[in-house]
Formats: sequence, structure tokens, C-alpha cells
Amino acid sequence: MLSLSKSTKEKVFQPSQSLLAISGNDLLEVNALPSIWISGWINMSSPSKRRDMDVMKLMMSDYNVETINDGLNEFNVEFHGPKESLYEGGVWKIRVELPDAYPYKSPSIGFVNKIYHPNVDEMSGSVCLDVINQSWSPMFDLLNIFEVFLPQLLLYPNPSDPLNGDAASLMMKDQKQYDQKVKEYCERYAKKEDITNSAAEDSSGDEDISDEESDSSDDDIAGHADP
Repeated sequence: MLSLSKSTKEKVFQPSQSLLAISGNDLLEVNALPSIWISGWINMSSPSKRRDMDVMKLMMSDYNVETINDGLNEFNVEFHGPKESLYEGGVWKIRVELPDAYPYKSPSIGFVNKIYHPNVDEMSGSVCLDVINQSWSPMFDLLNIFEVFLPQLLLYPNPSDPLNGDAASLMMKDQKQYDQKVKEYCERYAKKEDITNSAAEDSSGDEDISDEESDSSDDDIAGHADP
């Protein structure tokens, strides 16, 4: 499991240049306030207000956010591999699920399209990151995840605590082959069209389920019809 260094954690609380805050039904601009002050103010609000605030901050930071079922508890975010890493140039869709108790309970995040990384399960896309799974704090927000935590995960994999044993083993035995396989996965699964196609497949899957339910309902009606 990847742990964050002290310098990385300090980076989370850098001053914010401009932020829109919700107060009642109004939007207020808060300039040049340290993020830790802003987080303290937000934490006094209800979890639902904090959730809306954090999702709004993510959208305002030019992240492509695709909501699911017209709510803010579950959505996909387009994430680009960090510069100067093996994952540079790759694009992933990250599924985010916010529990009702967010931010007091950590969000659930996972990669939708495939990535080759010791701390990411290749099949489920789940992430092994202690700041998400163990040491989450209400002071963190969604922007921290996409601007600090996930980039750190891709820049500094930890093969000693893997979710993908094959990737961890290859990284420790043959760094050159590991680097090549990471790049192959980026080329095959982490292009812009890959996340677009996965979105289309999700939509198609939902339609198929609806059609099956409709057919089943029709059969039930026919089965109960009078002779």
C-alpha cells in the first residue's frame, strides 16, 4: 500500500487562489485563503453540502466529470497520467463513489479501463492507497485525490504491498520489462477512445438490462393472461 510522504501531505494544504463556496443559495468567492481554513469551514456544513462543494470544485478545475444516474454520489472522472512518469500520455476513467457520510468516510475509487500497476487490481480496478483506505481525513477532498494522491500512486508504485502480484514481481525482477509492459497497457487500454468506448458499453449494458426486464415483464403478463 502506498503511503504519502510528509512533503506530499503538506502540499495538500497549499493556499487556494480562488474558490467558490456555497452559503445558502448563494455562491461566494473566497480568495487567497489557506485550504485548511476553507476545509474547516466546509466541515461545519452538512455532508451533502460538502459533497456538492467538492464535486463543484472538481468540475471548476477543468476535470471532465460524468455523473451516473443524475446524482452526485457516483460519477466518472477523466484522469491523465502524470508528466515524467511511465503513464504519461495515458487517459483513464476513474469511477468515484461517495458514501452518505462523506467526507467523514472515504470515497471509493477505481480505474475503469485497464492499467498495469502493482497497487491497482487489474480486473476490478480497485486501488491500494492508504490515504484512501486507512488514513482518510475530512480535511482531504476530491481535488486532492486527482491532483496529489493518484499522481503520487503512479509516480511511486509500491511492489511490496501489491494488488497486482504479477506487476509487482516483474517490477522487482526486471525493471526494463516492467516499464515496457506499462507502456504497452497505456497504448492498448489508455487512449481517449478507450474511455469513450467504455462509456458507450456502459450505456449499451444499461439498455440491454432494461430490455431484458421489459421482456420478462411482458412474459409475466402473457403467462397470467386468461385462457
